[in-house]
Amino acid sequence: MAPLPQPEARMEKVDSFWRNPSTWLRQQKLSRRFWIFFTAAFFFDAGFAVYFFLFNLYLLDYHFSDRSIGLIGGALTLGSLAGTLPAGVLARKIGVRPLLAFCFLAAPALGILRAGWMWEPAQIALAFLAGVAMCCWGVCFLPAVARLTTEENRTSGFSLIFSASIGTSMLGGIVCGYLPHWLRMAGIGMQAVEVKRLILLVACGIALMGLLPVLRLRIPSQSTIQLEPAGPSRRRRWMQPWKYQPFLLRYLPLMALWSAVLAAFTPFANVYLSRDLHIPLERIGLTFSAIQAVQLCMGLLTPLVFRVLGLVNGIVATQLVAAVSLVSMAGARHGRLAIALYLTFSAAQWMSSPGLYNLLMNETPDHERSTAAAMTLFCNALAGAAATAGAGILFMRFGYPPVLSAIASLAATVAILFWLVIPRRKSHVPIAGTDAVFATGSQEGLAR
Repeated sequence: MAPLPQPEARMEKVDSFWRNPSTWLRQQKLSRRFWIFFTAAFFFDAGFAVYFFLFNLYLLDYHFSDRSIGLIGGALTLGSLAGTLPAGVLARKIGVRPLLAFCFLAAPALGILRAGWMWEPAQIALAFLAGVAMCCWGVCFLPAVARLTTEENRTSGFSLIFSASIGTSMLGGIVCGYLPHWLRMAGIGMQAVEVKRLILLVACGIALMGLLPVLRLRIPSQSTIQLEPAGPSRRRRWMQPWKYQPFLLRYLPLMALWSAVLAAFTPFANVYLSRDLHIPLERIGLTFSAIQAVQLCMGLLTPLVFRVLGLVNGIVATQLVAAVSLVSMAGARHGRLAIALYLTFSAAQWMSSPGLYNLLMNETPDHERSTAAAMTLFCNALAGAAATAGAGILFMRFGYPPVLSAIASLAATVAILFWLVIPRRKSHVPIAGTDAVFATGSQEGLAR
């Protein structure tokens, strides 16, 4: 593995991008096949960023309760959990490209059905199937980018795809917020629910457009040299990873609890702003776009924060900021204050993600990293599904302020446990500028 560049070299690399993006792109020497994949990812991310932003508000217009929205969100996560391991097996047997084609066809089709069949049991079943389809993107995305890039330009490839996803999400939030106003100005009279349905269907159409570049894509086969021989020792490590890597025994429960914190609030944030604080759709759309802008800026600052504080200290600090933001949001009575606190929460949880995944990679031997990553994603999805479904029931029964306070308490507890359980080392922090931030930080992007 190539050594990490020094901080000065990393910052010079980031500066060169902002000074002259076209020259920087030429220097990366990204292949034509990568740009075909980039086009597919662009359409897919753009469509589903808008879809997932708007869908819970669409359910709210049909008078779905918080409990129902939580069950639907939990079914989506549970479907992703159930499909991850079979999708990995399929990707190895039939290849990444056929599985990508299935994902780009099935996910928009299920999205269209979800926008049209407004019956709660059907919504739960379709959400589960959508989770199965969407997990194929997460399974195929990382190996596809790895095979379409080289060691020298791989992080640049990840950076470009994730930054494009953030940009399209910002634009999508603005369009979602102001489309009703634009339609009224054009003399087109549509009910709010009809406008949302139109946006959802268009978003599915945009995601489906990604199928065309996927069909033209040729992905190289995985090198057999990099494969670890499958034997009894490898199977034993998969079934008992903590025996071979005790760090996972401390890390996995804490990571799962943190994922539960995020899954318990994030799917309901728009519902809270819209129904409880009576913030109009236009402002919610702008807030969504502002969140993407904040995440982009925090991506640039994250390497500096973790270099100053250290890896574990930086994780603890961002988790505590998220906890304070949530408990303050529970007491907020004004829309502007709630939006400001929500932006703070989003920035803090976004900054924690690169640190958490870099910590996992730091403390795991190279030959165990794929197993550790798979187990982390599995535990996160399991905790997220339970947290989303449970939070919906609790929000409906107790309201948002007390439940938000409880979630904030859990976030603070996770931060304290990280401080007490995870050792702090004076080693380098492997966050190589903005590239690694985008490459490791967009768990929401893959989950979307």
